[in-house]
Amino acid sequence: MEREGGMIPQQRQVLFLLVLLGVSGEASEPVQFSVVEEMERGSFVGNVAEALGLEVGELSYRRARVSLKGNKDYLQLNRRIGDLLLREKLDREELCGPAEPCVLPFKILLENPFHIVLAELRVQDINDHSPVFLKTEMLLKIPESTSPGTVFLLENARDLDVGNNSLQNYTISPNSLFHIQIRASSEGRRYPELVLDGTLDREEQSEVSLTLTAVDGGVPPRSGTAQVRVLVVDINDNAPVFTQSQYEVQIPEDSSIGSKVVTVTATDIDAGNYGEISYTFLYPSENIDKTFQLEEKLGELYLREKMDFE
Repeated sequence: MEREGGMIPQQRQVLFLLVLLGVSGEASEPVQFSVVEEMERGSFVGNVAEALGLEVGELSYRRARVSLKGNKDYLQLNRRIGDLLLREKLDREELCGPAEPCVLPFKILLENPFHIVLAELRVQDINDHSPVFLKTEMLLKIPESTSPGTVFLLENARDLDVGNNSLQNYTISPNSLFHIQIRASSEGRRYPELVLDGTLDREEQSEVSLTLTAVDGGVPPRSGTAQVRVLVVDINDNAPVFTQSQYEVQIPEDSSIGSKVVTVTATDIDAGNYGEISYTFLYPSENIDKTFQLEEKLGELYLREKMDFE
């Protein structure tokens, strides 16, 4: 019984020590510090003694130090005055990418007696990146018969900043044919769409050059641009037109077979295949078809047989 009774106080001491260690390693809320990214090395972050409600001398007496996850060496503690300083510049985009907020957890370790205080360093974004288009030139081929209101997707820009400093809007250079509308994805990205407002006419304007601008929400804002080339694709909307409405020729009756009678010429302002012209008789009589031969590509009319005035 004495042996058992003698062990009970030791067990209680061990349990009591474990409880104390458990409490010292936890905190209801981490102590918050914040810093703006790209601040110079040695910049002031906060005063640890003030944040913990300690006298300045306690930090030296208790040999206080800071420890970051992964043994990163971003912070240094001046025990004498309690100031927490930056050891190096911090790049929020490198540390956290698109995640927001950017939080670096760390611990403040105190000895004599031993105590752990959980803390967080929040790295705030600055507008240090401009929106960038991966493609600096976009090419759209749009048939001239396309109806107003038709929407065309464009390449979006990327911005490494977050929050208000990230990409907010797109604009297009002033013109009477197109405007920009913005489509937002479920992830919060913004995509530009080109909307046709007017009627295209290739013969009047075969190409439209526009400047697409992406703008972020920083103060002052940053922007990036890309060129949008719209090629108006032809449709067969124009008929060939003869250079003369009527051709009059005189043919001597002694003209030999194969003689050229006349060359007719027409033009078509459509492009490509739609602008190629061939010539043919429209409902020729048997006599005309027997007497003349028409070169359909050249518009040249030749005699097939001898002419007889009588």
